[in-house]
Amino acid sequence: MSSRQTLYAQHALLPEGWATQVRLHWNDSGDLSLIEKNVPAAPHEKQASYVIPGMTNLHSHAFQRAMAGMTEIAGEGPDSFWTWRDLMYRFALAITPEQMQAVAAQLYAECLRYGYTSVCEFHYLHRAPDGHFYQQRAEMAARVIAAAEQCGMGMTMLPVLYSFSDFKDQPLRDDQRRFRTDVDDILNLVGDLESLRSAQVEVGVAPHSLRAANTQQIQELEHALPSGRPIHIHIAEQMREVEASLAATGQRPVELLLNTQKVDARWCLVHATHLTSAEVRGIAARGAVAGICTTTEGNLGDGFFELPEFIEAGGVFGIGSDSHVSQSAVEEVRWLEYGQRLRLQKRNVASVAGRRRVADFLWQECLKGGAQAAGRRVGQLSPNYRADFLVLDDQHPNLADLAPDQVLSSLVFSGNDNLVRDVYVGGRLCVENQRHVHQDQIQNDFRRCMQQLRSL
Repeated sequence: MSSRQTLYAQHALLPEGWATQVRLHWNDSGDLSLIEKNVPAAPHEKQASYVIPGMTNLHSHAFQRAMAGMTEIAGEGPDSFWTWRDLMYRFALAITPEQMQAVAAQLYAECLRYGYTSVCEFHYLHRAPDGHFYQQRAEMAARVIAAAEQCGMGMTMLPVLYSFSDFKDQPLRDDQRRFRTDVDDILNLVGDLESLRSAQVEVGVAPHSLRAANTQQIQELEHALPSGRPIHIHIAEQMREVEASLAATGQRPVELLLNTQKVDARWCLVHATHLTSAEVRGIAARGAVAGICTTTEGNLGDGFFELPEFIEAGGVFGIGSDSHVSQSAVEEVRWLEYGQRLRLQKRNVASVAGRRRVADFLWQECLKGGAQAAGRRVGQLSPNYRADFLVLDDQHPNLADLAPDQVLSSLVFSGNDNLVRDVYVGGRLCVENQRHVHQDQIQNDFRRCMQQLRSL
């Protein structure tokens, strides 16, 4: 037994719940190979008090980390998602491949420190600023994957199909020229990235939205995509989008998607903020993941997901940090519950019979939904799953001497200190004592990059 490939946990969160005196084993490939329970610790063995699975961040636009905090100035008229988007486009038009990698590495290092161990990158910056593809067509996507590899972050790369500016196949605006792709472009990008797939990297696709890709294109893409690959889409984020869909097609966005596509467990419907009861039940019945991004949805004024009704329908859901106004898995989970409390004026909303601890229910459900959205074997401490886990800080007053069934409640709902001490991804120690192992270099690269971008 190699001590470098085991960790002994006094308490570990397994799929069936908390277990005590647990030894985790993983192999050279970074997969868990054995979970021993109720065993004594060996002399000189590396130990931890509380170990939980790392979270999947199921929706990320990495380059937007560069503009976090820069859009919080009120304009002369009403501000909205659509006014925010204008600044986002300015950054999107300017960022270089080298800057893309520096920003993504900073983001992923932060996400790791705050509890994410996998990310689904909804990537639409494919072309050079002049609108042409780079000599290496997948240059920008490969840079993002390189940043994940640099940090140790698990990755699901999702090249984005982006052909139109609005419903009825309206042509793209000039400031959207870096996003422009058709179905063949996306399939070519998927092929170009095939050699980068591994136990750490999956490649799926993402029709940007029903505004930016029409239903025929999405059908063609889904049909040509290799079996089992994840498919993500923005849907019903803003009421303006819902109203435009009704005007153009006579159907709401989710209604249109469900009526025209083979939506199933491969799909992740991101935001789905504005739903009817029929749409809530429809998503749940198809087994698709609802990708909820509470900090971004709050920042942009999107609205609230219909969480209680979705839970009642047996729906699968997970969390994403999207525009990266927060990089904390804990904050995302916390506001998933707090948003519902504010909306409904109730407490302890996210629970079901037999599972009344809200933090435990949310963390475990988001682990499941995130893993499904990623299309990777992550999200649980079980043999043949990735050795992705968090060691919590048992010396912090919020966790010291807690019974295991109190740990997640304290993690999620008590204070803003980061309670994640160490982070392992694929058995690799990426964060130790709350610092990324390459933090200094990553931060220096990011600072240089931001000096350039802030001059825009």
